[in-house]
Amino acid sequence: MKHSLLSLALVTALGSFTGAAQAQQPVKIGADLEQKVIEWRRDLHQHPELSNREFRTAKVITEHLKELGLEVQTGVAHTGVVGLLKGVKPGPTIALRADMDALPVTELTDVPFASKAVSEYRGKEVGVMHACGHDLHVAMLMGAAEKLTAMRDQLAGNVVFIFQPAEEGAPAGEEGGAELMLKEGLFKQYQPEAVFGIHVWSAGNTGEIGYREGPLMASSDRFEINVKGRQTHGSRPWGGVDPIVAAGQIISNTQSIVSRQVDITKAPAVVSFGIVEGGVRNNIIPDEVYLEGTIRNFDMDNRAQIFENLKATAEHTAKASGAEAHVHIDEGYPVTINNPELTRKMLPTMQRVAGADNVKVNALVTGAEDFSFYALEVPGLFVFLGITPEGQNPAEAPSNHSPYFYADEDALKTGTELYVNWVFDYAKLN
Repeated sequence: MKHSLLSLALVTALGSFTGAAQAQQPVKIGADLEQKVIEWRRDLHQHPELSNREFRTAKVITEHLKELGLEVQTGVAHTGVVGLLKGVKPGPTIALRADMDALPVTELTDVPFASKAVSEYRGKEVGVMHACGHDLHVAMLMGAAEKLTAMRDQLAGNVVFIFQPAEEGAPAGEEGGAELMLKEGLFKQYQPEAVFGIHVWSAGNTGEIGYREGPLMASSDRFEINVKGRQTHGSRPWGGVDPIVAAGQIISNTQSIVSRQVDITKAPAVVSFGIVEGGVRNNIIPDEVYLEGTIRNFDMDNRAQIFENLKATAEHTAKASGAEAHVHIDEGYPVTINNPELTRKMLPTMQRVAGADNVKVNALVTGAEDFSFYALEVPGLFVFLGITPEGQNPAEAPSNHSPYFYADEDALKTGTELYVNWVFDYAKLN
């Protein structure tokens, strides 16, 4: 009898352990849905559209979401589409985001569905390509919407599917992207508790997930400095004020902002000049020199300090030469910050979906993302999904924005399942 009771207890314990293990298994998508996601991706890849011009893309998304029976809102921030899925059980509302726009890049890959599209960009005819993988983002989120809709009876809470235009930046003179969606009241209307996003990444092998608590991607800000002097003959520099010399000193002196004036133990930063324009002839000292550059940074307080110090350095340096400096800073995307608590909670989900060995802490990325605007409003989690085939060195793969950018479509399954499992696991933990 004692032996029998022990055996029964052991069987019961093993059964409970097995049940718990099964409960931890991630939700998978079937082969049919995976193939749909691949087909959507290829169709979108063949028909890329530039920022704020994603009309066909929006139509494809809208038709799909309406077929699923979701509540659909169109024309958000020009061409954006938002779908709402309501679960049958009470629970939190979370948002999943995919960006839609392509780049003015002429595709040079040899895939059979390569883009032949052309469009106008800054007054010139250009090739158009999904050289950053936004076609994969849209396809994965369309797949997640289909899977989650099919499992609505198990869903606690609501899911907001955000298909966002103009992540690469709105055309000159226009607003767009995440900032405009929020300005139009996206989060006030749907009130998500958290927001999730995925970006495909050539710097990782297929199916790998790169994550990081806190700052992940840099802020990106553009600055312009007009240095005004007084034109004179090059043989008589004392007869005027030389803005070229003043501009050179400004370029040199601003390098001390990061190295000497900002606490770089908090986070790294970069101040770089990309444009220096001035003068028309070798023996004429001009009236004016134009400078333009970028600021990249991973701390919002440091960002504000860099703005202040750049302005002061340029103005005082110019004044020391008798010139004037007029500084304009065009604030772009803030730092993309992953909420630490949300990241820690969702780490097991990522490990179950991709495998623990495939989930790695990502290095800081000096590129920028307008997902950052969402993550300043509610807790956010943004991760990278590797798309460089196994056996190929990601460090040697064509990077995002390259005309040779290539994505292994096997990663689509991982990304789609990650969206789906984030939804279910967040509801369980909150």
